[in-house]
Formats: sequence, C-alpha cells, structure tokens
Amino acid sequence: MRIRNSVKAIIIQEGKLLCNKNRDKRGVFYCVPGGGQEYQENLRDALIRECLEEISVAVEVGEMLFVRDYIGRNHNGQARLQRVHQVEFFFNCQIAENVVPQMGTGPDHYQIGVEWVPLEELDQRQFYPKDMIKWLLDLSNDNRPVYLGDMD
Repeated sequence: MRIRNSVKAIIIQEGKLLCNKNRDKRGVFYCVPGGGQEYQENLRDALIRECLEEISVAVEVGEMLFVRDYIGRNHNGQARLQRVHQVEFFFNCQIAENVVPQMGTGPDHYQIGVEWVPLEELDQRQFYPKDMIKWLLDLSNDNRPVYLGDMD
C-alpha cells in the first residue's frame, strides 16, 4: 500500500466553516473541501483544483495550519478504510465575499451539498476529523499544534 497525500481548505467567514455535506449508509457527515494530490502537482495547486471541483470556487491558499495522519487500521471505521494511510495538509483559505459556493463538477463520491456550519455547532454534527474541532475554535492560539498526529 502507498501513502496518499491530501489537501484540505479551512474557509471561515463570519464564524462559519465551509463544509462539504456528505451522506453514506451511516448518515450525513461533514468535512472541509479538498482531496488527493496528483502526481507532479504541488499542494497549493492541488487545493485550488480540488476546491473548484467540489465547491466551484477558486480559493486563495494561505498558511498551512495543520497536518494530520489517518492510519485506517488504528480506527474503528469501515472495513474499506482499514488499509488506508493518508496524510492531510490543512490550509487557511479565503474566498471572495460575494462568491456563493455550490456543488462543483467533480464532487466527492458521497458529497450531496455544500454548507456553512457555525463553528460552535461542529461538535453537534458528524464532522471529521472530530478531534480537530477544538483547534478550529481557537486558531489564534499560538500554542496550537501543527502536527495533529493520527486522528479519526
């Protein structure tokens, strides 16, 4: 098996996080837009492409905020995820205020929409990665970790 690199956009406006709304057999869940890095593509270009595909918006990519490992065998997820090892790079991103994100032409397999979720409601939703919520609520904390480790 190989390790897959993935890029993710953290887009916050007026106290709300832009999320992909997804549905699988377990129900509705949320995650930030982004996806896999392609061969010979830098992380910033990958994130711009993924956001155009998923939320129909060209993002301005800012600083890297977090790095997360997801090692499937360490979590009680679905059987298909047990063999996955993904390294995710989360970037602070901006979009123009007058732009309305919507489903793009290349959404994720489970994606059913795009939604602005109030930050204070993230822990009431099926948001992934759930352990990152505390850091999203306090991005100005100079003591926040960049490397989050292996989390579900």
